[in-house]
Amino acid sequence: MAGQLLIGCVVLHVVVLVAHCDFPFRNISLSWEERVNDLVGRLTLDEIVPQMARTQPAPAIDRLGIKAHDWDTECLRGDVSSGDATSFPQALGLAATFSPSIIFRVAEATSVEVRAKYNNYTKYDVHGYHKGISCFSPVINIMRHPLWGRNQETYGEDPFMNGLYAQHFVAGLQGDHPRYVRASAGCKHFDVHGGPDSYPVSRSSFDAKVATRDWRLTFLPAFRMCVEAGTYSVMCSYNRINGVPACANKKLLTDVLRGEWGFTGYVVSDEAAIENIVYAHHYLNTSVQTVAACLNAGCNLELAPAKNEDRDFFMDMAQAVQDGSLTMDTVIERVKPLFYTRLRQGEFDPPEMNPYNRINLTVIESEPHITLAREAAVKSFVLLKNNNNFLPINTPSQYEKVAIVGPMSDNPSQLFGDYAPNNPPGYTITPFHGLQSIWPTISMASGCSATACTDYNSGDVEKAINGSNIVFVCLGTGQSLEAEGHDRMNMDLPGSQLQLLQDAVKYANGAPVVLLMFNAGPLDIAWADQNEAVSSILACFFPAQETGNALQQVLLGDESPAGRLPYTWYRSADQIPEITNYTMAERTYRYFTGDPLYPFGYGLSYTNFTYTDITIGSSSIQAGEPQTVSVTLHNSGAAISDEVVQVYISWVSPSTTMPQLQLVGYDRLRQIGPVVTSLTVKFVIDPRQMAQWDDSKEQFFIESGEIRVYAGGQQPNQKRSVASNVLQGSFQVTGQKFMGRF
Repeated sequence: MAGQLLIGCVVLHVVVLVAHCDFPFRNISLSWEERVNDLVGRLTLDEIVPQMARTQPAPAIDRLGIKAHDWDTECLRGDVSSGDATSFPQALGLAATFSPSIIFRVAEATSVEVRAKYNNYTKYDVHGYHKGISCFSPVINIMRHPLWGRNQETYGEDPFMNGLYAQHFVAGLQGDHPRYVRASAGCKHFDVHGGPDSYPVSRSSFDAKVATRDWRLTFLPAFRMCVEAGTYSVMCSYNRINGVPACANKKLLTDVLRGEWGFTGYVVSDEAAIENIVYAHHYLNTSVQTVAACLNAGCNLELAPAKNEDRDFFMDMAQAVQDGSLTMDTVIERVKPLFYTRLRQGEFDPPEMNPYNRINLTVIESEPHITLAREAAVKSFVLLKNNNNFLPINTPSQYEKVAIVGPMSDNPSQLFGDYAPNNPPGYTITPFHGLQSIWPTISMASGCSATACTDYNSGDVEKAINGSNIVFVCLGTGQSLEAEGHDRMNMDLPGSQLQLLQDAVKYANGAPVVLLMFNAGPLDIAWADQNEAVSSILACFFPAQETGNALQQVLLGDESPAGRLPYTWYRSADQIPEITNYTMAERTYRYFTGDPLYPFGYGLSYTNFTYTDITIGSSSIQAGEPQTVSVTLHNSGAAISDEVVQVYISWVSPSTTMPQLQLVGYDRLRQIGPVVTSLTVKFVIDPRQMAQWDDSKEQFFIESGEIRVYAGGQQPNQKRSVASNVLQGSFQVTGQKFMGRF
């Protein structure tokens, strides 16, 4: 029967009664809910099971014209393991920018490249690992211990900072189209997950014992903010939380995530986390018990073991339904968010409707993206020491002989950190190549064949340095020494790196020495900090492909460093509780009472800023009302520079145990010159940021009392501080308000 068929999504001339486009789930005039219900209502249990149990890819359903779908894509700071891609600095370095705008723009550029490759893969019907647009990013776990191997993937130690960055990442990644997402975000690892990975015990069997107060004040807030930003997924973590595996934890995945926060997306397990419930945690005994427990708790999708999907427990879902431990209604509800996500990605609409389908491969390593990678690297650098304002080097020609030494001098593979995109040959600029563009005859010696530095050759270092007018020493770790599954055992400089540094100072014979550090978690560099022969120290993190070019701009003063540490740089790991202890006491700037080498929020620049006025919106507010804070500043030095404004609060005589200080606002102001008149920046303190946790009532509340406010370019009252001042004000809260759980 031939004729014209109007079905809402498109007008077709048909020669058969039934075509794939006849299905209501392809009808764009219907609501999303109606389309999801229609699609899922057509599936048999046998068809549903692999949709929830297979991620790379979920198989096609040919009778409905549904294609295979890839769920496993990593987008932390570039498209990972999916062909060539622009590589932006590792996440911890991006956090050091103190710039939500940078996070947004990097996520945006990443998703553009992810979508471009997805479009190309889809064109040729290619599926597999990291070929989709459903991202397992960002990582918003709290950096709570310096030795955790995955610190580099996080945004540092502050819950509010992690949450604000998560919101900007989600917005940048998913795009602003009213109908479609460019790529969908997925915040991980939920929850109470911050080491150990490998030492002293495995993450696969670890039980994080956390007090409710610490859980509510430290480990949950960033994920709540991510959910509020509209993330499509959340990844449950490997560990147990107070005895219950995260992926089978109803309190976590249903009561908090969906009940308190209203999350409607899907929960995906970390890789093999479902199987670990039996094999590592020994929490349950069989795959059928486990799949029932996980789905009933709120998990939607299993990321199966990559090397052996046949072990995938979710494939036993039908048995759980058959034995009554899992209902078909629960299965239906769990699979719906998966197809809703695919609808919003545009899979079941006419392709021409989705503007993101027009993104092509010309965006990969495009000039705007390379420029952004360089800008992000520049903004991530934190100047830790600068004796007598040695940097910047305004007249490089005065140094006739220059040397660069150390295992990170010309080590492109270790400049990226973990979860790095594939960088095309010729795109990575190492420190050596960056400095070589300034001093073509620069001498170089790695001194060690790898960052572990177990084969140190002092003769090579001495030969390179001999007679030099300035020496650059490049030390650090790289992903070979700290990464997923690889915790560090101490904060010592690896192998003979300290000896290399001390020898470099000796061989320099009075010439200035600049230390460039490439690491995530802090290292013991107290010797360099205290030694006058080391003129400057620059924390570079893992700056990725534009390392050398970014260093050139900062060292020569084309850009002033203005990054700030997103974590407390302890003097040693002995200053805080061991990694297996999940109390927040004596951890992070919020609770640490010791003397760090460098505090959270610390960082020097090539100029000074003066803060002249702080204005509190109202001297008194009712409990539950927001408060505004305005601060005025100007550049009182000689160089143009960015400035990072930080706003903190503290509770005066709180009735519960609260952080001694809490970041409530921050932003990076762009390129402020000495001739610019004063700038005023306004922040809003949300009532939730003033709330305390009541253990007895198990909810948040705001009580009457005084709250102090601090604004400046750093934390207040620090022994190690920058030249700018910190202003202080306060306001009174009247009344009391209970706010429930959030």
